Amino acid sequence: MIPVRRDGGALSFEVAVQPRSSKAAVEGARGGALRVRLTSPPVDGAANKQCVEVLAKALRIPKSTVEIVSGASSRRKRIRIDCGDPSALESQLASLIEKTS
Repeated sequence: MIPVRRDGGALSFEVAVQPRSSKAAVEGARGGALRVRLTSPPVDGAANKQCVEVLAKALRIPKSTVEIVSGASSRRKRIRIDCGDPSALESQLASLIEKTS
């Protein structure tokens, strides 16, 4: 499991992205972060945009609730997700990690 921090009605956690991969997908937890493969190159924010899209799709939440709060120019990023029920999202995240690991 990855460390998840609750902040009011939001969750934050770290992701480790791999740009220019052959497919875009969530690959499970590794090294305290959620591993996300991206097909986009890390140019002009394309990888960050795809990272938000992949996470939103995998967790079945709107893209507008997913935000990169730090590490925008790094492979290791901190993601913040605003949600009404953090415990429900936390269980979704746990099942996603379990399914992909």
